[in-house]
Amino acid sequence: MGIYRYSYYKSPNIGLFAKTNDRIIILPFGFAKTKTAKLMEYLGVEEELYTSVANTRLIGPMTAMNNNGILVPSIATDEEIVNLKGTGLNVDRLNSRFTAIGNLISTNDNGALVSPLFKGEVDQQVRDALGVPVHSMTVGGYIQTGSMIVATNSGAVVHPKATEEEIKVISETLQVQVEPVTVNGGTPFLSSGILANSKSVIVGTSTSGPELIMFSRIFKA
Repeated sequence: MGIYRYSYYKSPNIGLFAKTNDRIIILPFGFAKTKTAKLMEYLGVEEELYTSVANTRLIGPMTAMNNNGILVPSIATDEEIVNLKGTGLNVDRLNSRFTAIGNLISTNDNGALVSPLFKGEVDQQVRDALGVPVHSMTVGGYIQTGSMIVATNSGAVVHPKATEEEIKVISETLQVQVEPVTVNGGTPFLSSGILANSKSVIVGTSTSGPELIMFSRIFKA
């Protein structure tokens, strides 16, 4: 267990370029092997996979992932689907016109929180791919539910504008402790600056000391 600061592509927004669960890290094509090795060491994962999603390197916003499955947008290519299936996880294209589905879905192995933008149309698909119950909600008045919440099986963090009632619902759905926090020196849109699994948390290099203390407490890292 640990908490680490990191940056890549000279950016602290590490959540844009990667996704992880407890076993594997997914990274863009061309990502340096030495940097991959360091991230794998930090996260305690056994495997790495290099891919694009919808012909972009924005792995984070384009995917929703837990230890059971990976969801990608409808515009993901057949080649990308085959590549992702190499993880051994359930892989499915979400039947939705929305493409940045990682900004709209937050999940761990206990539940998934999805944006009301989907209007319930993808709930069954999310259940089938990720193997979890689904709850639709906004957070702090925002509809980008996946950007607002970062969750593992150890804990979850949420946008500072989340209400007490919203925090209660998130905690009940994901079955973990939930607390409001910022990342990278005050950024409230958490998924952009965090890469986390049940073992460790990696945050952007601009994350402050007080923020690190909060992350360590919440994720027990």
